[in-house]
Amino acid sequence: MRKSLIIFSAILFLIACKGKDKETTSVAAAGTEKALTTIEWYDSAKNLGKISQGQKLQIAFRFKNSGKNPLIIQAVNPSCGCTVANFPKEPIAPGKEGEITGEFDSQGRQGLQHKELTVIANTEGNSEHKLTFEVDIQAPHATTNPQ
Repeated sequence: MRKSLIIFSAILFLIACKGKDKETTSVAAAGTEKALTTIEWYDSAKNLGKISQGQKLQIAFRFKNSGKNPLIIQAVNPSCGCTVANFPKEPIAPGKEGEITGEFDSQGRQGLQHKELTVIANTEGNSEHKLTFEVDIQAPHATTNPQ
């Protein structure tokens, strides 16, 4: 009888623990899903034309939180050290707009340049968004000294 009671208790314990694991996992997953939102980019790719070598260029990419939860931009990573990016640090409310800004320094660069900013945010499907721009950098003209 005592052996049956121990086996019965062990089975109940295992069943109870198994149920709690499922509940904890589903609650955690549900919490993560609720925090996700969607983003709509107004301009995720830009051609900025021609600039002179050494010129610094301001750039901006506009977006809208098109989801139902606050949009949190966690980071913006430029593809090279020639670009510095700024982004909203506060959550963007559903339906509100925001902007990723940056500055591109063309010093020491020449010709057609393709640059990318990787935005990491709490968005459904994919948390990474690629913003691209291209610019054609014109080398300074050599001055000739007529004689």
